[in-house]
Amino acid sequence: MSFCSQGIRHLDHFGFVCREPQESATWQRVCYIFQCHAGPLVDEIMLTLRQAFSVAASPPSPRTQSLSCCPMQQMHQLCERIQGLQPTSAKLELQKHIATLDSNHQASILESALRSKPKTAQEETEVLLSSLRRFYEERQKAHQNNPNGVLTQFAEAMGGAVKARGRSSEEQGERQKRPLSEPLEILWKENALEGSLSLQALCPYSSKDGPTQKCSPSRGYQQLGFRHRASTYSPPAQRHNPRSDAWQESVTSVKPRLRHNSVSTDSPCHGCDVPDPSGLDTVGDSDDSSQHHAVPWRQKIFLRVAASQRPCSAPPRYTAGGPSVEGGDSSEGGVSLREAGEGPARRRGSLVRERWRKAILQQILLLRMEQENQKLQASESDLQNKRLKLGYEELTPCLKDVTVVWEQMLETPGRTKVQFDIEKIHSAVWQGVPRSHRGEIWRFLSEQHLLRQRIPCRHTGRDASYRDLLGQITSQQHAILIDLGRTFPTHPYFSAKHGLGQRSLYNLLKAYSLLDSEVGYCQGLSFVAGVLLLHMDEEEAFSMLTFLMYDLGLRRQYRPDMIILQIQMYQLSRLLHDYHRELYCHLENHNIGPSLYATPWFLTIFSSHFPLGFVARVFDMLFLQGSEAIFKVALSLLGSHKPLIMQQNSLEAIVDFIKSTLPKLGLVQMEKTINQVLEMDLSKQLQAYEVEYHVLQDQLFEAPASLSQQQKAAQLERANRCLRQQNLDLLEELQVAHAKLDSLETNVAELLSREGNLHQKIGALELERDSLLKMVAQLQAEHRDHAPANGDPLDA
Repeated sequence: MSFCSQGIRHLDHFGFVCREPQESATWQRVCYIFQCHAGPLVDEIMLTLRQAFSVAASPPSPRTQSLSCCPMQQMHQLCERIQGLQPTSAKLELQKHIATLDSNHQASILESALRSKPKTAQEETEVLLSSLRRFYEERQKAHQNNPNGVLTQFAEAMGGAVKARGRSSEEQGERQKRPLSEPLEILWKENALEGSLSLQALCPYSSKDGPTQKCSPSRGYQQLGFRHRASTYSPPAQRHNPRSDAWQESVTSVKPRLRHNSVSTDSPCHGCDVPDPSGLDTVGDSDDSSQHHAVPWRQKIFLRVAASQRPCSAPPRYTAGGPSVEGGDSSEGGVSLREAGEGPARRRGSLVRERWRKAILQQILLLRMEQENQKLQASESDLQNKRLKLGYEELTPCLKDVTVVWEQMLETPGRTKVQFDIEKIHSAVWQGVPRSHRGEIWRFLSEQHLLRQRIPCRHTGRDASYRDLLGQITSQQHAILIDLGRTFPTHPYFSAKHGLGQRSLYNLLKAYSLLDSEVGYCQGLSFVAGVLLLHMDEEEAFSMLTFLMYDLGLRRQYRPDMIILQIQMYQLSRLLHDYHRELYCHLENHNIGPSLYATPWFLTIFSSHFPLGFVARVFDMLFLQGSEAIFKVALSLLGSHKPLIMQQNSLEAIVDFIKSTLPKLGLVQMEKTINQVLEMDLSKQLQAYEVEYHVLQDQLFEAPASLSQQQKAAQLERANRCLRQQNLDLLEELQVAHAKLDSLETNVAELLSREGNLHQKIGALELERDSLLKMVAQLQAEHRDHAPANGDPLDA
């Protein structure tokens, strides 16, 4: 970047000119202009760019240049040179650097790079860089610096900086009174020289003349001015002027005590040799100079922590021998580790353990409270959803006595295997179904139906798990999503787009479309599923939908060919013809067939036009009597409103009345319709009308002589398909009939056995009666024999 500027008229704009490489290995100047959402943001960006220009223009520090003898420092400088370059340019720079090495090292590096077989320039650059890093790491292990070079230069620079500071004695006194826990960063802000080196540049130093020792980070920081690590604190001994004699004596006196409590004397620069710090300054040599060893960095951290926990009401006193603790032994010239470390450390450890114990108990309590709160919120949400679902007006209010009867049947132990009296169930349904238990009652009615039907309807894949089906993908997804917003659009549970109701409805329809691949999804099925979801959860609704479709046979009317729906329309017409002849003739005079108004009744089971209270009662009848209930409800609705329909004199008026006005009639009229349904029996008529439809269809498909062979073959093929479908339907009906026959035969056998048992009981009772009569006659005869002949009647 060579130039940057902020807009003059538009303060929210800024731009800069930079140099970018081209494909032809040349450079071009490019200007970028940006717009921000506010002017203050541009001011911050411009300030940052100006600071970047200042840092880039500043010359490198001589102290950083003097440390280039370190192998890892050379590797660091190489990485800085290739940073930001294109792969080809970086590769060229690495090759130039490798050329400066000796021939043996060049051969080993190039051989290791060729062994990897890189395919692109980027991969080759990475391989070369990895080989060079391994090479410099091996050299770093055996490298030793010259203390007369780098260390001397740095010591001179450090001394000059200390002299240039020119602090007064009062400032030095205030500095000595700072707490021991003061971080190293504050001291370095006052003493640091210009620039800093990366921690990667930390390398071993040795002295050829004097003894060597392990290097610790704290000493390396103070001696070389390296950039310190975060959260690292300087030891108390380094708070004083390193050029004073007192500081040297205090370090000497503290070192033996630190040896006993050190966890490890290894520093991060393991294996590095550093000259004795006394080599930097010869002032104040101690008698124990032969025992001068670097204090391990772990011990220094421990000493700082132990000393910082020592209770001190007043600042520590400083003597010529270094910092001393009140009440301590000043003859030793330092801080006693046992007095300053072990006691406070133990108290601090017990305090920390107690705090951790309390924190853990509080956390456990909070978790339990949070779990209970989540349970309460879930129960409140369930109750709110249930109130939202069952917010419709009840058609037949259920009395308390009837509710008790339902609860007794629902709470019967092992009810799935107990067959209740059908008359008792019919009576309970006729008196009403409690809205709060309606979903469970529907399940109870389905269980009773399966118990009465000894041969259940079978279907491959019907036992598939609901959760497993939800994990699959359906081809009917688009059609289902379109109809979600059309299903009960005014009901609050389904009205929210992508809400809880629509998500549950989508899951239910998706699962059934995967279960029944022949039907898949059909319009109208969403309303049936929606009514089930209003009274139970998803899995129970899926189970009840499967029961309605397979066990009650509703899936036949949702098949793609819609043949069963046509048969149902014919059956409804025949019922109108037989039971309401005048209404039938009135509709026929206006060319109104059942398909114009009754198709949604059968496909949605009256739920698309009628109120939910009436629809719930229709579902009660459906679970009790099967698909026959739909015909009964349709015939009762049309028959009970025959005078009103007869008053309409046009096709549009009649259809509009049946579709719009009829569902809005009063609850009393709808309750009357439901009561009529319970008293009707149309099973024989419906079977006869279905056979009649098939006979008429066969007569219609008889081919006349004028048709060609191809047309005849096509008609025969269609007739064959219809016959096959009818054959399958008849087989299902035959299975149902056989099941009913077996059930009736079983009932007859049970009745006969009961009758035999009753005859036996009657015979036994008659014998007992005869014996009792004989006993009474004998007692009377004995009484007469013992009575006096002419005595008083009272005596007798």
